[in-house]
Amino acid sequence: MAHGKAKEGDGNWKKFIWNSEKKEFLGRTGGSWFKILLFYLIFYGCLAGIFVGTIQVMLLTVSDFEPKYQDRVAPPGLTNVPQVLKMEISFDPSDPTTYDKYVKLIEKFLARYDMENQKEKDFDSCPTDPSGYIDRGKYDPSAGTKKACRFNRSWLENCSGLNDTTYGYKDGKPCVIIKLNRVLGFKPKAPQNASIPEEVRGRNIPNLIPLHCAAKKEEDVDKIGIVEYYGMGGYAGFPLQYYPYYGRLLQPQYLQPLVAVQFMNLTQEVRIECKVFGENIYYSDKDRFQGRFDMKFDIKRS
Repeated sequence: MAHGKAKEGDGNWKKFIWNSEKKEFLGRTGGSWFKILLFYLIFYGCLAGIFVGTIQVMLLTVSDFEPKYQDRVAPPGLTNVPQVLKMEISFDPSDPTTYDKYVKLIEKFLARYDMENQKEKDFDSCPTDPSGYIDRGKYDPSAGTKKACRFNRSWLENCSGLNDTTYGYKDGKPCVIIKLNRVLGFKPKAPQNASIPEEVRGRNIPNLIPLHCAAKKEEDVDKIGIVEYYGMGGYAGFPLQYYPYYGRLLQPQYLQPLVAVQFMNLTQEVRIECKVFGENIYYSDKDRFQGRFDMKFDIKRS
């Protein structure tokens, strides 16, 4: 009897899959399956249409050239070249193989700043001393791409690579190239003297975002020695005429202003912090590169 019931059960599920008497597949006739598939095709097609239409309407309100809202954009990050793992630069001046990777990173970055790459049609001859913002019009392509200010690599002097192709590393006097990251439309505001450290006030001038590098820990102050800064006009900061940035589409040849920092007599392992100062540049414990960065130097002398 049990064997007969099992056979009867097997027949039921087989009949459910395909009922040859009623011509039904999984309990539905061909006509029923056609109607339900047509219903879901129309239903999901309408949902997809609503979604695509909504996206298209939203895109009509968004410009390819200017962000609609920038009220929550963080101040730009401060970064350096060479950028290395764990922000640690370790080398032996007597062994070129230990610093060659740093030299190559700097050389690759500075290649864009060669004057032969700054053609007349893409660049303006801006003032060669810090000056105010340059307004290049609205953020739209009607007038074509916008020119940018030139930045002469030779302004970086000892750290330009034009005279010393090792950027000071062979002499144990390493150079670091520092830049503010690009933020479309951002206009950094020069600081008031009262808001910056005393050691920066003496070289702070109008229309400049000053930069300063010092020991991260107070007990390491004596380990740094002399620090040289090289930038436009010999100033240790970022001139305002390079701002605002109009974006990669409108200003494809834009070059950020640079400051080169050379540490002349580092003799011990030390961690250094570099910071920029401006009224609208802030620092964050959650972002170690917002307006500042720190890096470790370890110069091994054999």
